Amino acid sequence: MSHSTTEVVTGGAVLAIAAGFFIYAGQIVGLGSQNANNYPLTASFRSAEGVSVGTDVRLAGVKIGTVTGLDLDPVTFRATAKFTVREDVKLPEDTAVMISSEGLLGGNFVELIPGGSPFDIEAGSEVLDTQSAVSLVNLLLKFVTGGGE
Repeated sequence: MSHSTTEVVTGGAVLAIAAGFFIYAGQIVGLGSQNANNYPLTASFRSAEGVSVGTDVRLAGVKIGTVTGLDLDPVTFRATAKFTVREDVKLPEDTAVMISSEGLLGGNFVELIPGGSPFDIEAGSEVLDTQSAVSLVNLLLKFVTGGGE
């Protein structure tokens, strides 16, 4: 009977570890906290290359939100990004948004650059001052070929 007891204990341990892994993964991805203590904002980019749902939104290198939606505006042909920001972070209404890269091999993230306005941006507003993603491949091609378009 000790053989089946060992199997039951081992199976229970495996299930507990798997459950712990899924809970940890859900916290990293942000499941369950999409709208808790966050407010939504939108921004329009000429190119949102490298950004997808779940991409970090950072201020001064600290993650303060997440991209929750990315869509193409059929009228302007621009990418519209929807993202959330932590409720305790009050941004000035002249905040700028840019898509930054973590380096040559790193991924992209959405970076917020606060302005100097004394008024805070309201939840659901669109950030108008945006800078699109810079394609490193295109920059390298221009450098190698000497193209100065």
